[in-house]
Amino acid sequence: MHMADALLSPSVGLAFDAAAGLLVAGAARRLSREPDQARRVPLMGVLGAFVFAAQMVNFAIPGTGSSGHLAGGLLLSVLLGPSAALVVMASVLLVQALFFADGGLLALGCNLFNMGVWPALLGLPLQRRLAGDAPGPARLTLACLAPALLAAELGALGVMVETQLSGRADLPFSRFAALMLGVHLPIGAVEGLVTAGMIRFASRLGATGPAPAPAAGRLPLAPTVLALAVFTGCVGAWFASARPDGLEWALARSGAAVREDGAAHAALRAVQARTALLPDYALPARAPGSARLGTSLAGGLGLLATLGLVGGAAALLRRGRAGRSDAR
Repeated sequence: MHMADALLSPSVGLAFDAAAGLLVAGAARRLSREPDQARRVPLMGVLGAFVFAAQMVNFAIPGTGSSGHLAGGLLLSVLLGPSAALVVMASVLLVQALFFADGGLLALGCNLFNMGVWPALLGLPLQRRLAGDAPGPARLTLACLAPALLAAELGALGVMVETQLSGRADLPFSRFAALMLGVHLPIGAVEGLVTAGMIRFASRLGATGPAPAPAAGRLPLAPTVLALAVFTGCVGAWFASARPDGLEWALARSGAAVREDGAAHAALRAVQARTALLPDYALPARAPGSARLGTSLAGGLGLLATLGLVGGAAALLRRGRAGRSDAR
């Protein structure tokens, strides 16, 4: 449900950007103070890469003509903890907006709230409460389904509220709300099932919490997840649905009319035009075979950019922590 800048007024977009920036800064500060932060850095990077790749793979929603993709916020929160999850999700969204024009720069804060904040702040506590200490497969699935559905619906509600506050789209709110909330129910269900499966997969490799330790005789978690991310982003994305995503579908079905871009929107769009290496994850040329080549290239570049950004953020956090220790 990446929002585009066109749906947001500058005042609403900047307000959410500022709020999201404060939340990420607070999360980074808390993360830098956690004693196991260094051990989590490799997993932060590869899970960020996996979430980037997973968001490239839209799946069709039967009977609607729309599609959806995983958000990954709940998965990041369960395996990394809420602070690290917000830092990683912010990195993923920044890479998507800058290098692939996926989601607007003005909409960065809204997108972080809709896909990252609600799973970390509300979905994770619910998941932990439902899962208990040692959940079996059925209980774990239920413990992931409920918060994933909650996060998807809150994200959809957030899009509706942010759009309504901006006043840039003339649409019947009740119809838009019904379409948005309805289409994000199956998206949330798929999110919950995949999250449960990934948590079980990580558990079998020896990861049982936000600071996983390798288990004897088992594959290391970080390289295994990285390999899965590379396959998902460079090959799995070939088979992504071409249907409009849930937000685009709901806007079209509700008869929304978005106003002409203003000066701020045009300026931000120009910035994205200069920074986007592969807009919409595709090569400019339409030669035979270029679609899959562009997708694989975009997946590879996006994975590297996400790994680099998360690694750079982690290095800054370590440096800040070392500076505070020296000051004492």
